[in-house]
Parts: sequence; C-alpha cells; structure tokens
Amino acid sequence: MKLLTAIVAVLSAAGTAVAFAPAVPSFQTRTRSAVQPLNMAVAEEEFYIDEERRFIMNLILLGSATVTVGALAVPYIAFFVPPGAGGGSGGTTAKDALGNDIFAKEYLEAKNAGDRSLAQGLKGDATYLIVKEDKTFESYGLNAVCTHLGCVVPWSAAANKFQCPCHGSQYAPDGHVVRGPAPLPLALAHCNTDDEGKVVFTTWTEDDFRTGGKGWWN
Repeated sequence: MKLLTAIVAVLSAAGTAVAFAPAVPSFQTRTRSAVQPLNMAVAEEEFYIDEERRFIMNLILLGSATVTVGALAVPYIAFFVPPGAGGGSGGTTAKDALGNDIFAKEYLEAKNAGDRSLAQGLKGDATYLIVKEDKTFESYGLNAVCTHLGCVVPWSAAANKFQCPCHGSQYAPDGHVVRGPAPLPLALAHCNTDDEGKVVFTTWTEDDFRTGGKGWWN
C-alpha cells in the first residue's frame, strides 16, 4: 500500500512539472515570415536583371539584323547602278574581250569600214561598236542582247544583218527587227570618245530614231 501511494505521488509530481514547464518556442512561423520578404526581394532583383538583359539582347539582335540587311542590300542596289566610266566622262568606258579599255585611234586603225565588233558596254552588256565607211565611229552602239530570250546576236557580214541562231530572229544593220520572234529592236547606247581618247558608252534617253517613239529600255 505504501508502495502504491509512492508511485502515485511521483506521477503527480511529474504531471505538475510538465504542466508548469516553459513552452518550447516555435520558430516555424517566424522563420517563414522572415524568409518571405527575402524571397520577394530576390525575385524583384532577378526581375530587374532579366529586364536589363532583355533590353541588351534586343539591342544586339537589332544591330545584327541591321548589319545583315545592309550587307545584302548594298550589292543588290549596286547591281542596278551602271558602273562608272572612269575619266570623269559620266559614261562607261568600252572594254575589249580581255577587259582592256578601248582607245578610238588604235581601234579604228585595226578595223575595216562597216565593221561591227563586240565590246563590253553599259552594265557589262555585249555591245556592238560600228565603224562607218569614213572610218569613224557611228554615234550609237547596239546592245547585242536579243529582245526575244536574251541570246547574244551575232553579226553576219555576208547577210548584212544580225541573225540569232537560237530562234531565227533577225535585225537590220541599225538594229531594228526584220524577222521575229524578237518583238523589239536592239537597245541603243550613245558612242563617244573622251578626252583621253577612250571609247565611252552613255545611256540613250532620247526617242528611238528607228521607231519614232521612246526607247523600250528607258
């Protein structure tokens, strides 16, 4: 009986001690409340960093696109601009098959009256230089590109006309059509000599004397 009474007393004392023991402080809520503003601050900082990076990347992409478009546009535009003549004449210096400038005096001395030989003309097109009976140049050159499908039309001295072997088009000595299927005459270019004695081609902007109307190439 005394033993049972002692055990009950001990248990009661333990319960009392537990009841009056100081509570263990909870750090969970406080820790969460402290971490949440920190996370928000970090997220806000990352947002500003991302915005700055995005702005820089946009500038880089814009610069790259501008350079690329410029690099493509320049040769494209240059293709449609007639090459300069050299010598300040405002035209294109005629060149022979080797790419050398053609000098009028030497050229005329080497050619016969009535000769029609090819030279490199405006925009690099094959162009006929025409030697008149008095051994001077005709005032115009003839673009040798056929107006049917773009073949280079050879001159036939025997037939006294230009004859395209591809589809049978024929042109008179001045380049107007005498037989189809070519629909238009050969294009004209002015032929002159500059101060250095070089043969120079310039664009023919006047009416076509063969048709009486505006040149189709203008």
